[in-house]
Amino acid sequence: MELTLSTPALLFPAISLLLLAYGQRFLTLAALTRELYARNRAQPDTRLKAQLHNLRYRIGIIRNMQIFGVASFFGCVLSMFFIFASMPILGTWVFGASLLLLLISLALSLRELMVSIDALMTQISDLD
Repeated sequence: MELTLSTPALLFPAISLLLLAYGQRFLTLAALTRELYARNRAQPDTRLKAQLHNLRYRIGIIRNMQIFGVASFFGCVLSMFFIFASMPILGTWVFGASLLLLLISLALSLRELMVSIDALMTQISDLD
């Protein structure tokens, strides 16, 4: 397979949208964390502490999602540079690494989604 400049460039819109979505998830969790923290400071509650612990875990996952997403984006740009500089073999290897980083970011995203769903199910379990 021959790698051209346009191949890594195809991932730019996808990675950009992923990073935007990851950033939005982080901002939402940050706002919720601040709200729950203030409520817990005003009136301590073990359930709120458990929710804050869960949010801390999810924020850590999102941080790693963003790190791997940015590294993937960087790899795509670096791959394009190597292809442009007439080093296609190095460009191909860097692009492969970039795809691997993107897969890790997506796997972390799936994990965060599963933790988020579990938290919601725990939250509404007392309604049953």
